[in-house]
Amino acid sequence: MARLVVMDADRCVGCQLCMFACNRRFGEGGLEKAALKVKSTGGFERGFVVVVCRACPDPPCLKVCPVDALDYRKGGGVILNVNKCIGCGRCVDACPVNAVFWDKNANKPDICVHCGYCVSYCPYDVLAMKEVEPFEVAN
Repeated sequence: MARLVVMDADRCVGCQLCMFACNRRFGEGGLEKAALKVKSTGGFERGFVVVVCRACPDPPCLKVCPVDALDYRKGGGVILNVNKCIGCGRCVDACPVNAVFWDKNANKPDICVHCGYCVSYCPYDVLAMKEVEPFEVAN
């Protein structure tokens, strides 16, 4: 099982190609549905930070969902069942790294599924897919 990891955020130049690639998974241009974000910490002089799901082994976002719309993902993190989601936003508030983003049009969260699509679009090797042992699901 693999998951997305930030290898070296110091190499990030803020081009947002990873975000465009992620959004492209939905067949759309732009950045609106990207499940990762590149944020400036002060521009080129101070650098950028890549905000993406860290694949928690015991995800706080999953625990607060009142309708069980989030399921454990082998390797860490969660998978969203959009048909169950009621758009309460508790998952956004529960994420300790602020990596649950909100799709205002769908009124649902955007959470990285660790597909790795964004990795090949990063020209500076900031992102990578890393093999991990599947986590045991906590009950």
